[in-house]
Amino acid sequence: MAYGFYFDSTRCTGCRTCEMACKDYHDLSTEAAFRRVFDYEGGEFVENADGTVTATTYAYHLSEACNHCESPKCFAACPTGAIEKDEDGIVYIKEDVCTGTGACVDACPFGVPILVKEKNKAVKCDMCRDRIAEGKRPICVEACPLRALEWGDLDELKKAHPDAVHAIAPMADPSITNPSVIINACPAAKEVGDTTGAVANEKEVTFA
Repeated sequence: MAYGFYFDSTRCTGCRTCEMACKDYHDLSTEAAFRRVFDYEGGEFVENADGTVTATTYAYHLSEACNHCESPKCFAACPTGAIEKDEDGIVYIKEDVCTGTGACVDACPFGVPILVKEKNKAVKCDMCRDRIAEGKRPICVEACPLRALEWGDLDELKKAHPDAVHAIAPMADPSITNPSVIINACPAAKEVGDTTGAVANEKEVTFA
């Protein structure tokens, strides 16, 4: 069995409650976030010959944390063995072993691990392993007011949501690592590799 996340982009309003709940629960500074909400926007307004205007604009939100990949690049890249993957498929960092080389930061195609320079340690989402051990769900899932996030056995999530896809823009190509996440793509959602849009809140979701 492997745990995973389901994200429904038709429900997400970009309220950031999942992100804030995670930051509060893990006592994160302003320089770190384990779950990030991306605002993806694109399109244009085109003036027609008759004076009317046609809009092709679109916008949607993507709530993304560590994807606890089947083949995590961070795990393979870590030179000290600080990153482990447990029997439930949860990928986590052993802080006492991490020496802050930043290899995991460079290796992750999703930009998940963050190097905290003050501590010289890499940090990231551990799927709230402590809560799961107590029979609870990850805090981000509990907090979402629109129920846009679900968590559980990945195979069961796939059965419950057979039309879900593995990634949408601006995520990286899922074939690189086989992430443990599935997504209900809203009508506006673009495929991975899309070049018509861009992340509108890049400074908010980038930690370097």
